[in-house]
Amino acid sequence: DQAKLAVALGKAGGKPVDAKKLPVTGYEARPDGRVDIAVRRKHYVCDLAAAEANCVDRASLVKTGKEPGALSPDKKSEAFIRDWNLWLRDVASGKETQLTTDGVENFGYATDNAGWKHTDNAIVEWSPDSKRIATFQQDQRKTGEMYLVSTNVGHPKLEKWKYPLVGDKDVTMIERVIVDVAAKKVLRLQMPPDQHRSTLCDDVSCGPDGGWDDVKWAADGKTLAFVSTSRDHKHEWFRIADATTGKVRTVFEEVVPTYYESGNGAVNWRYLPETNEAIWFSERNNWGNLYLYDLGTGKLKRAITKGEGNVTEVLKVDPKTRTVWFRGVGRTVGVNPYYQQFFKVSLDGGKPVLLTPEAADHTVTLSPDGKSFVDAYSTPTTPPVTVLRSSDNGRNLASVATADISRLKAVGWVPPIPFTVKGRDGKTDLYGMMFKPTNFDPSKKYPIIDYIYPGPQTGSVRGRSFSSARADHQAMAELGFIVIALDGMGTPWRSKAFHDAYFEHVEDNTLPDQVLGLKELGKKYPWIDLDRVGIWGHSGGGNATAAAMFHYPDFFKVGWAESGNHDNRNYEDDWAEKWQGLLVTDKDGKTNYDAQANQSFAKNLKGRLMLVHGTMDDNVPPYQTLLVADALIKANKDFDLLLIPNVHHGYAEATPYATRRRWDYFVQHLAGNTPPHEYQLKAWPWR
Repeated sequence: DQAKLAVALGKAGGKPVDAKKLPVTGYEARPDGRVDIAVRRKHYVCDLAAAEANCVDRASLVKTGKEPGALSPDKKSEAFIRDWNLWLRDVASGKETQLTTDGVENFGYATDNAGWKHTDNAIVEWSPDSKRIATFQQDQRKTGEMYLVSTNVGHPKLEKWKYPLVGDKDVTMIERVIVDVAAKKVLRLQMPPDQHRSTLCDDVSCGPDGGWDDVKWAADGKTLAFVSTSRDHKHEWFRIADATTGKVRTVFEEVVPTYYESGNGAVNWRYLPETNEAIWFSERNNWGNLYLYDLGTGKLKRAITKGEGNVTEVLKVDPKTRTVWFRGVGRTVGVNPYYQQFFKVSLDGGKPVLLTPEAADHTVTLSPDGKSFVDAYSTPTTPPVTVLRSSDNGRNLASVATADISRLKAVGWVPPIPFTVKGRDGKTDLYGMMFKPTNFDPSKKYPIIDYIYPGPQTGSVRGRSFSSARADHQAMAELGFIVIALDGMGTPWRSKAFHDAYFEHVEDNTLPDQVLGLKELGKKYPWIDLDRVGIWGHSGGGNATAAAMFHYPDFFKVGWAESGNHDNRNYEDDWAEKWQGLLVTDKDGKTNYDAQANQSFAKNLKGRLMLVHGTMDDNVPPYQTLLVADALIKANKDFDLLLIPNVHHGYAEATPYATRRRWDYFVQHLAGNTPPHEYQLKAWPWR
């Protein structure tokens, strides 16, 4: 409810908020149903389910002793962190009880710090009966630190925190524990410390709810299943712990030559103690399929799904009917391999049943009883249609809504143009989107801009459902450009071989596919001017942009590189060691990370390059960009540099300025035109 949220944010921020222009710059759902909402540099905890929505400044929660908590299943208590220990707060009375006492700085309970990401949230998993809490004591006592210094009048603020780097001998570890709430007793699991890793992302908390991934309780709360991951993500252990004794049993393992992932955007293994089974996700046969294991023997019973296409998200498992409902991609012939469709399949084998036949991207919400589901489906060029369907056979039970985009069309909106080109192997279809100016004239020649995010954890295009705006791609096109986004080989959602395309060679950045794809488009469309090719991206895309300017200096003429991780030896250990491998140094001092360091190739620059970074970026520290700047200076190369004081990985209130400067840069240096002087962007909701 936009109106309720606007009122709540207005009360919390002390000034009215327009419900039609909500100033939300980010949000994240919590396991307890509340939502973390970002408004510029402010972060609020909002309860939107109440009759009168309420938002509280997260910083004030800590100051008043009301740290953000994780709500128990019975909704009577919430667990939170104070002074590195785990505490319990009674929701009704507000009474607080300390559950642990030996937590200290850098060895605290449930603390959320992955280096690149750190919050005050308690990372816990409550047992279904609300009697126990699974969590960990995070050991960062020997982990190296990262430092940032603020820009201000007077003494600057030094910000420091634990941030492990590639190749560090000592990195963050976790000691798994179970806390008995009533007895206030900590039970340590009988096993060595685990790596601070997950099967899905470069954190132990990957999902949008802020919970602890790879940990699942039995319904009776007597046992706990979890997965341990090796530092290099190549070895997985499926384990079960006794919640009374702390004894741990390894049920089965999986070892892979590159890296293991438990799904495309969701952890897809499931613990089924009622039948003494587990559902396991694996790409062992080149596609993401589900497998059924016997918990008693640790042996594989059968493949639940087979063949081409990936299971992307398991939404429900019914042990009684032995049915799994899941979303998947690439499983229907003739349908875009990125469109998610909804299926059901039996645990006992058989072919999955397609429940959403339309060739579109389907967003599915199951009813609480699992008997029906709401299906909202669309494509980049067709607006959403929402229907109610049977979970048994996909039968349409009711039409809910069809989006009306007449107002969009009335103001001149045009959809993006999906396209395909061939990949570097000359055979594989690559999928992208093109944006043209609304006053497009096929008799003219247009410079082209390539928006890039190389992954490997995601790609440039992102969602394939309908959207009225995809970043500012159309806005840039209106300035007289053709703009594209293309998912090259090495990005997810396709086969395992496709995703592994540049494993241990992150300097690739999908650039061979970008160049070949642009050339194919230029050959097909005479209005594309391949003598004027630009490229830009943020974070990994900033890295890829600089790499493009250095490795393909005769092809890319203008680049805008924002907040790039230009040398992953200076980035957090988990991400880089998963995709590039553990750091190996030869006798001559050369390493397997040398080729990915952009500063080593800065001397090749020929075109116009702008480097941009926030000076308080605690995800990708600004020293990454300064390494490249230093190399360019030493090579006597002309380049441009924009440092934005006191902003993090996103540019917050400086976003309009950075965006305007980016538009100006391409208009001036790629199109050869003069942009309006210091044009003021006013479209941002906080302006």
